[in-house]
Amino acid sequence: MRIAVIGTGLIGTSVALALREHGAGVWLADEDPEAARLAANLGAGEPLPDQSPPADVAVIAVPPSAVAATLAAAQARRLAACYTDVASVKQLPVTQARSLGCDMTSYVPGHPLAGREKHGPAAARADLFLGRTWALCPAAETSEQAVATVTTLVRTCGAVPVRADAAAHDRWVALISHAPHLVAAAMAARLEAAPPEALDLAGQGLRDVTRIAAGDTGLWTQILAANAEPVAEVLAAVAADLAEAARMLTDGDPKSVATLLEVGQAGVARIPGKHGGAPREFTAVQVVIRDQPGELTRLFEAAGQAGVNIEDVRIEHSPGLPVGVAELSVRPAEAGPLLDALEAGGWPVRR
Repeated sequence: MRIAVIGTGLIGTSVALALREHGAGVWLADEDPEAARLAANLGAGEPLPDQSPPADVAVIAVPPSAVAATLAAAQARRLAACYTDVASVKQLPVTQARSLGCDMTSYVPGHPLAGREKHGPAAARADLFLGRTWALCPAAETSEQAVATVTTLVRTCGAVPVRADAAAHDRWVALISHAPHLVAAAMAARLEAAPPEALDLAGQGLRDVTRIAAGDTGLWTQILAANAEPVAEVLAAVAADLAEAARMLTDGDPKSVATLLEVGQAGVARIPGKHGGAPREFTAVQVVIRDQPGELTRLFEAAGQAGVNIEDVRIEHSPGLPVGVAELSVRPAEAGPLLDALEAGGWPVRR
């Protein structure tokens, strides 16, 4: 398979790296020659030649507002047999592509639900899409052959293809991606003028809430503007909940806030679990680890020798101390045997 990737940022370069691992030939192009050169040096592919036979698929990895024009230019030079994009909104590029007269039969709008708070080709990873959902939103005119080809590409990257209507997709990502980014940014903005003494107390909870706020401002401004109405609806609902919580606390009725906390717990419980299945109950086993090379390897080896699968892991560092706490999520029935094995191996654990 021969792929052309136009746009060598985080997603485009990650797509290229994933496909290269499976033996695909990849051509790279970017309006910033340095970005394309860095992606090529990372092993993501070769520069797109001026003249080339058509690729099987052209992956357009540019901001939402640039997708349609990039698609039109690629189709004009017959760059590929079919085309897809990775923009996180779908109605805007589809509408603009139609208005530019693009060939919609060969265009499969797409959106991998994967990313990082870092950006650029240096942040790319070949395993970025493993087990992640990748939405495909073909238009009414899109050929099934084009859909099949792009679906193969998605699966080769390790992702799980899911077909969706473009309008429904934009409503859904407003709820599960775009509005949460602004909520994280709003919370992180409260820290900008916070005294250093307050930030010295920051724990993992604050890092979890604000992590995605470090995303690229320019790209996120375009994403939010392209999906403005659905995002605004979600933000208005969140703002109303927070305003009501503030009123309750001001009125001296903190027990009423429990309603919002309980509904929040119910919402968290609905988030799909590992591999996209139903959420499962896990027990957290806490282990003190030293901040030095090889400690996590030793910890994982101890769990493996105990016959326990670690479902998830997170580390909370102790400010000013050369230690941290590793929180290992395991099946409830395996927590006891794991604690016994770790204690026998000299690991400080919390029962």
